[in-house]
Amino acid sequence: MARRLDVTGADGVRLAAWEYTAEPGGPGIVPQPGPGGAARLGPDTAGRPVPRPARAPQAPNAAPGPQAPHAHASAPGVLLLHGLMGHAGHWARAVRRLTGGHRIVALDQRGHGASEKPAGGPFTREAYVADAAAVVEQLGLGPVTLVGHSMGALTAWQLAAEHPDLVRALVICDMRASALGAASQRAWQDWFHGWPAPFPSLEAVHRWFGDEDPWVETPNPARGAFFAEVMAEHPDGWRPVFDPEQMLTSRETWVHDAHWDSLAQVRCPTLVVRGLDGELGRAEAQEMVRVLPHGAYAEIPDAGHLLHYTHPEAWSEAVEPFLNGVLTP
Repeated sequence: MARRLDVTGADGVRLAAWEYTAEPGGPGIVPQPGPGGAARLGPDTAGRPVPRPARAPQAPNAAPGPQAPHAHASAPGVLLLHGLMGHAGHWARAVRRLTGGHRIVALDQRGHGASEKPAGGPFTREAYVADAAAVVEQLGLGPVTLVGHSMGALTAWQLAAEHPDLVRALVICDMRASALGAASQRAWQDWFHGWPAPFPSLEAVHRWFGDEDPWVETPNPARGAFFAEVMAEHPDGWRPVFDPEQMLTSRETWVHDAHWDSLAQVRCPTLVVRGLDGELGRAEAQEMVRVLPHGAYAEIPDAGHLLHYTHPEAWSEAVEPFLNGVLTP
């Protein structure tokens, strides 16, 4: 099951983290949803109640409470960082396949999930990295193994480069080190502005993101499910739990620059994982491994960008040997 841990990030931003624990008497990590799926979010920065998100069968669910020492507090820490527009629950299906022996925490990063979405930001690289460092320190996870997907992977390797004392090892999932450029940012702006939100139903969310979205080349039900998990019901229909403009602001801070220099500063063991049909090409992934002082490579056949979400078993099979290798005393 999973329990919620409240953490204070940079600039006092309220962050929600979710600690996965092994099912008593059972193998591995088994997150269990509560009634109605994901937990109700707290008030937003204006004091208004935030609507309940869509039911996510594998999303973590717990009420915030006293943060007493956990039974697995002495186990090696693992911090999971989702990508842009994601949330902590997107890791659930992959995490439940990992064996015990790790203390696994997933973070809803600022602007995402149940964490605060400050109207004035900041949504800079520095803020995201400082938030992750605060989680590691406040929850006693260090030295931690960071597992990041997409934007979360960039946050993870920047933290590893800037605070090597906090990080034991690193897993980078489908994130490029090359600059994507201004044209990419403009395409994302056009894409967000083309969403037919509010959606009349969750079925409409599934259908649009899984089939009707112009960015979808072939029907992709898993993509529809991914976005349905980050929608909340409002009086006029279903809208994302995040602010699309804040997502564009977050992306703006990294999309124009290459990140090879910070990658080369990572000194801990690092696994670069890509989906065969993802956004990180094989040549660039292998160059990232070459640049890393202690890099390793893995790829998941048939997987795209959402590799841990769509192929959780194959993802865990690729990642677990690395985790066990770096976390074994």
